[in-house]
Amino acid sequence: MASHFSHEVFDHADAGDKTGALRIENLTVYYDTPRGPVHAVENITFSLHAQERLGVVGESGSGKSTMALTVMRLIKPPARVVSGQIWLGTIDLLAAPESRMKQLRLSEIAMVAQGSMNSLNPVMRVRNQINLGLRDHGVRLSKSELDEQVTALLATVGLSPEVANMFPHELSGGMKQRVVIAIAISLTPRVIIADELTSALDVVVQRQVMETLREVQAKIGASVILVGHDMGLMAQFVERLGVMYAGHLMEVSPIREIFRNPRHPYTQLLITSLPSTEVKGEFMGIPGLPPSLLNVPPGCVFHPRCPLATERCRSEAPVLREVQPQTWVACHFAS
Repeated sequence: MASHFSHEVFDHADAGDKTGALRIENLTVYYDTPRGPVHAVENITFSLHAQERLGVVGESGSGKSTMALTVMRLIKPPARVVSGQIWLGTIDLLAAPESRMKQLRLSEIAMVAQGSMNSLNPVMRVRNQINLGLRDHGVRLSKSELDEQVTALLATVGLSPEVANMFPHELSGGMKQRVVIAIAISLTPRVIIADELTSALDVVVQRQVMETLREVQAKIGASVILVGHDMGLMAQFVERLGVMYAGHLMEVSPIREIFRNPRHPYTQLLITSLPSTEVKGEFMGIPGLPPSLLNVPPGCVFHPRCPLATERCRSEAPVLREVQPQTWVACHFAS
């Protein structure tokens, strides 16, 4: 039997097809609490193109991980989807039966979750954890075929065949993260969601893991959503960036454009708060704190911290609008 991992290799540089791999439309997600609903994700709309690397960035509590878990249909009560649709090609993931969703996970859309150690079973060898996903999707392999499959997957993420016989606690942080990536690509999904992929790794290992993800994405022709808070990491990896704040999508733009000419005041402050090796001076953070999602301010949710806020910002919520081709901004005064 031929390895299931064999897959037509796409040439990303020549990919002219920019049809949507994933589309989120008007997604709203709340967490119900005794004090009222927490507005975790509010009316978010964006598309992920075929073979694209899209970043989603924002401060802790901005709704990034909730959005990612909702796409995977992995949120549980007290979280609930208030409204919206999530389209994977022609499939509405929110309307699909759970049995169908179980088959779509890993085979069509996969997630590399925060904390690789928490994603791996501590008492199972790497080989068995990879095989578990294959068997759940009806792939039955002989011992020799499984060895060949696992070896190929581990090689794809830069790991030696010996890793297959190891337990997670025997691996370094970077190795564990690569194993999780190997599991995520084992059925060559068309979409990979990577949530805080390198948050617990040092900068050298971060770079190695991101290069691994880039090579894997190009090899299997997948689209990637990278969720995180590291603007520097986003600048090195993604092609387009979405900026979230207090559950809202504030700006979506090509990565070079967003660093050259950020349109939303929040994006501008995020970029100016980055440390620089070229300019000496006092470290500048963003004044104030994000709002409580139990009591979201009226108008623009960023107006209490925005240096450009006017009375209109305090009373009228801006809509996400296209201010120039491929650049969308939720600000009354962006142009």
